[in-house]
Amino acid sequence: MKINSSIPSIGSAPDSGRARGPAATQSRPEAGSSERVDISSLSARLQEVGAGETPVNAQRVTEIKLAISEGRFQINPERIADGLLASVRDMLGRANADKTAA
Repeated sequence: MKINSSIPSIGSAPDSGRARGPAATQSRPEAGSSERVDISSLSARLQEVGAGETPVNAQRVTEIKLAISEGRFQINPERIADGLLASVRDMLGRANADKTAA
């Protein structure tokens, strides 16, 4: 696995040129104009919320890179599985809470 120092931000992923979903619209550029993409209000809000925040602990990433390069990084599959299951349970719990609140 290769780890590099670039961290993509919301909306920086390469685009295939197709609109995704009903809220996304894209107009074709005309001669002399620039391309325009409209995003949903939810996407715009997510960008505002995430702006300025660093969702990654840069020091921890550096430590992990060093451990990998030195061959001392060990993967604990049980811990990964437990974390994934906890995340899913949390998401399902929130989804169920939202349904009962509505």
